[in-house]
Amino acid sequence: MRISVRHQVPVAESFRAAKVRGLFNATDADATRFHLDVDLPIEDEQWRIGVVVGPSGTGKSSIGRALWDGTAFYTADDWPDDAPIIDAIAPGGDFEAATAALSAAGLGDVPVWLRPYRVLSTGQRFRADLARVIAEQPDKVVIDEFTSVVDRQIARVGAGAFAKAWRRGSGQAVLLTCHYDVLDWLEPDWVYDSGTASFTRGSVQFRRPRIDVEIRQGGWNLWPLFRAHHYLTLPKMVAAKAYVAFVDGEPVAHVGMTTKSLTTGPHTDRVVSVEARASRLVVLPAWQGAGVGTRFLNHVAELQRTGHGVLDGRRMTTLFHTTHPHLAAALRRDDRWRQITARLTGHKTGDSEKFFPDREKSLPRTGYGGHFRSVQGFRYYG
Repeated sequence: MRISVRHQVPVAESFRAAKVRGLFNATDADATRFHLDVDLPIEDEQWRIGVVVGPSGTGKSSIGRALWDGTAFYTADDWPDDAPIIDAIAPGGDFEAATAALSAAGLGDVPVWLRPYRVLSTGQRFRADLARVIAEQPDKVVIDEFTSVVDRQIARVGAGAFAKAWRRGSGQAVLLTCHYDVLDWLEPDWVYDSGTASFTRGSVQFRRPRIDVEIRQGGWNLWPLFRAHHYLTLPKMVAAKAYVAFVDGEPVAHVGMTTKSLTTGPHTDRVVSVEARASRLVVLPAWQGAGVGTRFLNHVAELQRTGHGVLDGRRMTTLFHTTHPHLAAALRRDDRWRQITARLTGHKTGDSEKFFPDREKSLPRTGYGGHFRSVQGFRYYG
């Protein structure tokens, strides 16, 4: 594919422009013309991700706008002003596809899904844009300034999450960036360096970096760091211990673990079995999409199964409940977990009767006021 870029602007005749030309010996040709010719051998349909990388001013955006006659150049100027992003992403598509795209792009904070695009932070907007592209799966797309507006941690993890989700489809994406640190995370099929005018094909030289995670068991002193990112407003778990995952000494994920005793009947305290119960699973936004969360949960559940958990020497299965559709789908795909419950409308509790004594009797007899909150339960067998 031959790309020829020809930009021409009128010669400025102002006093300041003339003075700059006189002081710095700048020619009109240098100031008013930009010519670039590039050969990109990408006509085949076997690749999925390509990257144009290089310093600012070397023609990356011009190359991107010339690809596929500019029809694939992504712009973020058509987000609705008032609709939450969960309504704006693939509005005619499946709900779970939209939530899966948000999670795959690393935007797993559920409260953010209910906010319009215009009020999101710069990093959240970047991930919302990626989620929309993932959900809509265009045949061809060009994304400019890829990861340029976010800190490098979010950039690398976001790049890896996007690449993993994008490769599940069949479309082609060209990413334009001035940052070389995302190449290993993207594992692109080809790279054109606009700074050196060099083209490289094949992802053999790019390998996603290994993430080494350290897991510590302790108290709840770090819960305030994670609490704001849980999709429910919850206190600490009663009589529970906390597990926290660290990468390079920095906390990245949290889960609480306690035990649940099973007795022989409602009128006896004879315990016949004990299993663990996990809750308060949170991955900090900078690490969402990196694949840390489910592996962390699996490892902590495996500790309970092998007798190295909260009850030392006691081998236990682990119960885990969630309302997060993407996490529930991930656990259903994992052979180590089995789904055991799926409450779609809550359940009756004594507290509900106390707090809502005058509730209309025709309403569903569900807990906590009858909110439609589907809770799905899973058990870890390893």
